[in-house]
This record gives sequence, C-alpha cells and structure tokens, in this order.
Amino acid sequence: MSSLTQRITTDIKEAMKNKDQAALNAVRSLKSAIQMATIEKYGAAGELDEAESVAVIRKAIKQRQDSVASFEAGGRPELAENEKAEIAILERYLPAALSEAEIQKMVDDAIAELGATTRKDMGGVMKVLQERIAGRADNKIVSGLVGERLK
Repeated sequence: MSSLTQRITTDIKEAMKNKDQAALNAVRSLKSAIQMATIEKYGAAGELDEAESVAVIRKAIKQRQDSVASFEAGGRPELAENEKAEIAILERYLPAALSEAEIQKMVDDAIAELGATTRKDMGGVMKVLQERIAGRADNKIVSGLVGERLK
C-alpha cells in the first residue's frame, strides 16, 4: 500500500471521527477514483504509482472545477461552494507545485538536452518533461512554455 493510499485511509477515519462530512465525501470519492483507476489499469491486485495517483487527483479536481463553472452559470452558488470546498481538500494530496521559474529551467534543460529547435520536436520535449515534473505542474502551462521556446 502506497503512502498516499495510507494517508487517504487515515484521513477518512479522521473525517469520520470529526464528523466532517465535506472532507469525508471528498476523500471517499478520491479513494474510490484511485481504486477504479487501479482496477482498470492493473486489475484488483495491482497498485498505482505516485505519478498515476496524482493524475487521478488532478482529474478529480478538474471535474470539480468544471462543476463549479456549471453551478455558477446555473445560478446555484451553494453547490459551487461545496465543490470549491472539495477542491481545497483534494489539493492537499497533490505534491508541492513547482514555481514558474523552476518550470522554465526544466523546459530550457529539456530543450537543450534533446536539441529541440522546432514545434515538431515538442512531443519529445513534453514526454521528457512530464516524467520529470510528475504532476507538480499543470501540463497546459508547461505546454505553453515549450511552445513559446520552440517556434
């Protein structure tokens, strides 16, 4: 059992003890999403690594962000607030985010390492960066920075 899975299980118990329904719902749904992704990829006996688990967490956060936008557009601010609270809870499970300067340096290093010069090389650069960044930065931001460097 990975440290993230253990932490989630501990947090579920803690939320139950504290009768924190919002945290309980968010963490239970996260545990379920991770279990579903694990079964889908490796079967019942498998286990996701940290990077794969972070991807599941990011997906769960993205789903809630989409819900917030829908609820706000539909005039349901109370439901939007519930989703925002769950986002805040789920963000605790993400690794520390990289600063923009750190991302810039990693982009520059990867481009130099691969000798990339044009947009045709962008796929290779992104593949290397995704392995190195491992969920510590939004891929859209990274992609934008790589695109600016490769013309």
